[in-house]
Amino acid sequence: MVAYKQLLGLVLALTLTAGPTTAQQTGSVIFLHPDGASAASWAAARAIKVGPDGELNWDRLPHIALYRGHMADSLTATSNGGATTHATGRKVRSSAFGKYAAGADARRLLDASGGYESVGVQAIEAGLPTGVVQSGSAIEPGTAVFLTEADSRRKHDEIAVGLIDSGAKVILGGGERHFLPEGVEGKHGPGARRDNRNLIEYATAQGYTVIFTRDELLALSADTKKVLGLFASYHTFNDKPEEILKALELPYYDPEAPTLAEMTDYALRRLSRDGERFLLVVEEEGPDNFGNSNNASGMIEAMGRADEAFGVCQNYLADHPETLLLTAADSDGGGMRMIGRRIDPSEPTSEHMSGRVNPHDTNGAPRDGVDGTNGRYFLAAPDRNGLRLPFSVVWSTKHDCSGGVLVRADGLNAHRVRGSFDNTQIAELIRLTLFGQTAGPAYSER
Repeated sequence: MVAYKQLLGLVLALTLTAGPTTAQQTGSVIFLHPDGASAASWAAARAIKVGPDGELNWDRLPHIALYRGHMADSLTATSNGGATTHATGRKVRSSAFGKYAAGADARRLLDASGGYESVGVQAIEAGLPTGVVQSGSAIEPGTAVFLTEADSRRKHDEIAVGLIDSGAKVILGGGERHFLPEGVEGKHGPGARRDNRNLIEYATAQGYTVIFTRDELLALSADTKKVLGLFASYHTFNDKPEEILKALELPYYDPEAPTLAEMTDYALRRLSRDGERFLLVVEEEGPDNFGNSNNASGMIEAMGRADEAFGVCQNYLADHPETLLLTAADSDGGGMRMIGRRIDPSEPTSEHMSGRVNPHDTNGAPRDGVDGTNGRYFLAAPDRNGLRLPFSVVWSTKHDCSGGVLVRADGLNAHRVRGSFDNTQIAELIRLTLFGQTAGPAYSER
């Protein structure tokens, strides 16, 4: 078995490093993770944002592969398990948060130097500016496991400390409640920590400038040494079904919080300030959460915000071609699919919107319109013939499911994204680009 694993590792290394024997060029890496986004959810976003014949920023990433995202114990990834594999390149159990599993099997994933085998930690230890951007709470695994580890994703207090102790130059997201003790009122609401530690004071003592609003972020200098942005008590969005949000008069996203694109823009300016290569991990958490809530309008809004962040990254890449822009989700949140409604092109557009979407498909699956269950049909932006085609959304589950996820890339080493791409290869490609090898600087065969 050991020999087989060693052979498999050698094959993977050769797959990623095949080419001329000259020294491998290194550069910066941006890994943008639109959590829960499949090709089908991108199709719905495309229809609404630019029309079925248009192109999203995501569509313009030239290199593409089919993502294989199984875990050590499941064919479908969890957010925490999938993120752990993206950060370390190791197949782990579904319960993992930076370790092999939770509970009794929570053994550490170590590199040859005895440190946590995350590309984020390895980048920081190598002296590379590193940052994370998150539309959800800062403790969300899609970004947090690149900086820290825990016995369980429920160890919120411990994870928040780990983020600060990582020394990352940029940490932007929500989750202020996890940085303040219970009973202490913050900018966005009361704290939730049970250990009575005030991590905002601790972060300040560790050299972080702590900010809380969009205006503070937009005014912040790129010369700031380290920044911790906490722009919401929990997530910067409200991930509930459409009907509940309407009843509570809540928006999909908090208008007072910065968008993912705005946070990404600042992070790129800060991390590139020193003229060094860097690692930036960005997550739009909304698609997964809105998908799991079966909120189609929220899902499409979240996808659009992720696409805006891709535009920011592509603008940076145009001026810095020695950068890898890499993206993949770890699963398909809710199994969202479009169902097009046939139209008579001679009918006025208003007729295309007439009636309400049936609340269930013929097989019983729930369906959504613009307003949720029994809502109006979505109406796509015009196609090349000027037609606005209506559609509804059908959901397969309220959980994450497998299939239809793509890996896409542009820039340095992007040509290595092709064919079929295992989730373990995300970390390997990031390491290859940052360090010129398929493992961390202290790596040796185990």
